[in-house]
Amino acid sequence: MLELEGRSLALEEVELVAAPEASPEVRLADAGRENLRQGRRVIERVLESGEAVYGVNTGFGRLAEVVVPPEARRELQSNLIRSHSAGVGDPLPTEVVRAIMLLRANALARGNSGCRPEVVDALLALLNHKLHPVVPSWGSVGASGDLAPLAHVALALTGEGEMEREGRVEPAEHALKGVGLSPLELRAKEGLALINGTQATTALGILSLLRAERAVEVAEVAGATSLEGLMGTPQAFRAKVQEARPHPGQVTSASRLRALMEDSEIRESHRHGDPRVQDAYSLRCMPQVHGAAREALGYVRRILVTEANSATDNPLVFPDDGSVVSAGNFHGQVVAQALDFLCMALADLASISERRLERLLNPDLSGLPAFLSPEPGLRSGLMIAQVTVVDLLSEMRTLAHPASVDSVPTSAGQEDHVSMGLWAGRKVFRAVECLERVLGIELLAGVQALEFRRPLEPARRLRRVRSAVRERVPAVEEDRVLAPDLEAMARLVRHGGLHTVAAPDRGD
Repeated sequence: MLELEGRSLALEEVELVAAPEASPEVRLADAGRENLRQGRRVIERVLESGEAVYGVNTGFGRLAEVVVPPEARRELQSNLIRSHSAGVGDPLPTEVVRAIMLLRANALARGNSGCRPEVVDALLALLNHKLHPVVPSWGSVGASGDLAPLAHVALALTGEGEMEREGRVEPAEHALKGVGLSPLELRAKEGLALINGTQATTALGILSLLRAERAVEVAEVAGATSLEGLMGTPQAFRAKVQEARPHPGQVTSASRLRALMEDSEIRESHRHGDPRVQDAYSLRCMPQVHGAAREALGYVRRILVTEANSATDNPLVFPDDGSVVSAGNFHGQVVAQALDFLCMALADLASISERRLERLLNPDLSGLPAFLSPEPGLRSGLMIAQVTVVDLLSEMRTLAHPASVDSVPTSAGQEDHVSMGLWAGRKVFRAVECLERVLGIELLAGVQALEFRRPLEPARRLRRVRSAVRERVPAVEEDRVLAPDLEAMARLVRHGGLHTVAAPDRGD
């Protein structure tokens, strides 16, 4: 059971709920329900007073000065949802839609939105019954909230639009009826409360960040495997080196790399008498580059934790003094910039991984057979796997161009600076998938390189990694179709728990 009150939702809980097969039941906590009741009382007093308040009894955007009579206020909210359901393109993945609904429910639970508890209950009922609104991928500029994506969620709540249920898309009204739910009837402010927020951008960001955090751990596993295969030295990872430049991410990466390299027969075989003074940057500078990514991920995590537990409506309702304030918490700039930063960090992790892969496959740099083929010439080995990585890397570099520096005014100039947050979210969601594939291919090559170092054995943690890889992909002894192997490696990076496989032994 997960209970929401608007202030303590963890990113890992978002990921858990986002996976339908693993999701716990979600409900509104008593504190959240009371928050909502207090906020709604403020809206009811505004309606009784006749005071003009944006989105409660007025039009929206440029039409904010048009006062709507009492008898049309429910229609106003329904019209808002219909008119803003203007997204286009392929639907967002189910996991993203579930994260959006959870995040919006949590934001509303703070009580600053002015809607009834029934609105949050309706959102959570969709999650608990595994009903998923069809939400197109394009249609938000990340200011005034992710209006179109959230409108498509709200549209399904009201029995319009489409929903996915048990793998089938059907009219939302039928889907609701199929599980015994009724369409939500919106009251004053509630349509606006459902769509003013950054939850689509934030959902993409959270799911991407958690995958990225696992990927950076795998980057060090892959890097250490490559270092072993290339008979490199871990001298540059010594603690004294990191103490001289003690960025926390660098210190963590170096410590992890040292642990991964412990008790290596390969290392001991060339500890003395090796003519090389130092390794190439892609090997020697792993703590500095991977550590920089860790620093970026830490910053992004802080931003997303705050955003996941924030009220992003306009206007905001403050029950403590009864005020209703028009402001700009819906603006997604802080999230958009963070996700752009994350995208850049992921691109650089892929870049250094590709350089290590090149060293593994190039016989002039590795001292190993060309392309790690047992019979170079007759057999091409992993030659084209690097071509695949270069394609992925080129896309990641393009995706790393920031979305958040763009701004095109909308709504007749009223919304004259926007964040482009949803594009930043879509980019990073794609980029982390690319990174998982890049790292999977490097790891495949690193383990293949270890085959040529037998009978010498790598470090014991890397022996476990080798076993995990070999359970899924056999050694490349003859040319075969590599595509299934590369897909298997991508799944291993994403789901295989490699950071756990390579964790310290209990006695360490």
